Amino acid sequence: MKKGLCLLWLAAWALGAQAIDANLAVRVTPLMRTQASWDGQPIVYPPGTAEARMLIVEIAPGGETGWHEHAVPSFAYMLAGELEVSLADGRKNRLKAGDTLAEVVGVIHNGRNVGSEAVRILVFYTGAAGLPLSKAHPDFRPQ
Repeated sequence: MKKGLCLLWLAAWALGAQAIDANLAVRVTPLMRTQASWDGQPIVYPPGTAEARMLIVEIAPGGETGWHEHAVPSFAYMLAGELEVSLADGRKNRLKAGDTLAEVVGVIHNGRNVGSEAVRILVFYTGAAGLPLSKAHPDFRPQ
């Protein structure tokens, strides 16, 4: 049942929430509609058997994700806190609760909690079965 509701929500979200008619009992709030990640690159789904995953990621104040990259498209909704995402080329994106993000794919980046409370992010990964969500680059040092 829970899986079915998540798939229904994702389908409605992918269609711009037009699959659900707003009425007195239902309010639809579009959060994101994009064809590109935040660095401007087009979103491309990997070949293979489709697999969607949904996670809540939490980062303590002052904590970092570490330099990493994603092999699959992901989309995030900031639930709490303030996060700064830095790309290897120096570009930065600062997010706060209520913000959305189409994450970069195949680009090394680091997320850092720059606030005084824990960052909580709801993340949807849309990839293919068997593909890792991310690859760590612990020895990477930005120029």
